[in-house]
Amino acid sequence: MSKVQIGIKENLINFILLVVTNFFVGSMVGLERTILPIIGEEDFGLASASAALSFIISFGFSKAIVNYFAGAIADRLGRKKVLLIGWSIGLLVPLLVIFATSWWMIVVANIFLGINQGLAWSMTVNMKIDLSKPTQRGFAVGLNEFAGYIGVAVMAGVSGFVATNFSNRPEPFYLGIIIVVIGFILSLLVRDTEEHIKLQTKSSNNNGPTLSAKEVFKTTTFKNKSLSSITFAGLSTNLKDGMAWGLFPLFFTGVGLTVSEIGVLVAIYPASWGFFQLFTGALSDKIGRKWFIVGGMWLQALSLWMILFVNQYSLWFIAAILLGLGTAMVYPTLQASISDIAQPEWRASSMGVYRFWRDSGYAFGALFAGFIADMLNISWAIGLVALLPLIAGIITAVRMNETLIR
Repeated sequence: MSKVQIGIKENLINFILLVVTNFFVGSMVGLERTILPIIGEEDFGLASASAALSFIISFGFSKAIVNYFAGAIADRLGRKKVLLIGWSIGLLVPLLVIFATSWWMIVVANIFLGINQGLAWSMTVNMKIDLSKPTQRGFAVGLNEFAGYIGVAVMAGVSGFVATNFSNRPEPFYLGIIIVVIGFILSLLVRDTEEHIKLQTKSSNNNGPTLSAKEVFKTTTFKNKSLSSITFAGLSTNLKDGMAWGLFPLFFTGVGLTVSEIGVLVAIYPASWGFFQLFTGALSDKIGRKWFIVGGMWLQALSLWMILFVNQYSLWFIAAILLGLGTAMVYPTLQASISDIAQPEWRASSMGVYRFWRDSGYAFGALFAGFIADMLNISWAIGLVALLPLIAGIITAVRMNETLIR
């Protein structure tokens, strides 16, 4: 057996396998991104925005809870086993949507999607961090998120195209079965990173005690100023995305766009989110994390308000790209910041706590946006949600310390 080394170049084949695997993890979410809110209205007659967004609430809470336990389980069982379990559960998602006879089956399918994402996506990002040197973490996380959100974007566009040319169900979801099979096979080929974690732990300068699960939760959530600022920024980012996932298709339907046009707008946002992460994560390795996060949070808020105040397809297209750019500025940088602070032996657990709060934002965003949309309208919901990333950017500017140690 060859000597274990830390670094992307030193572990290139395994690293590339993980990148490709996460493309298919993201594709599972993209499968639903364009058409599920429309299925709620057209197939199941859901008039209430809150009811239509219930699938995002079930997805968000299940993914958040599984994220929390996935980190701790992976620290004990190993990353690869957890990754394979995630794919096994993912097979239930397209099957339930294909055979759904009532909306509650769609909601249950999204509970399983949340479990799939919480296990599989968490493991791909943790395994890349395990393989990488400290000065490569931003790039590693950026590449992971790039692959995942390009998967979201590609499948959002493809599913909208398939739905336009065939029907909303079942044809787009046949693709989901193929995605799961490919993802499982790729995950079998991936090598576990247990030895890399041991090597990093040995070379760590940490002489303090290992934190308990309770201490990791408190430290990440509120005790450490930088970690808690990162956590709130992550929650605000995904709260915005939970709203966008549920309300963008309904908002653009309301202004008279076709399903294909909506598919392009819904796809270009995660596409730019994915694409720009190729550069933002790596750039944060060079210039620092803090102000990238602050600027990205503020750009998200401004982009949402731009969507409301323009009335032209080309300008909506630009706003969606800017929204993706703002999200790309923070997404890999927040996770790289967590790995800068947390010690190797409790890093996955801390990442799990962060991802618990971050992905609960999907559910809180859907709940809040659905309530405001029902009480007022969709435009008000989008505008008010934009306040959260604005506030998170201010908090990060005031409370967070720069985490990148040169």
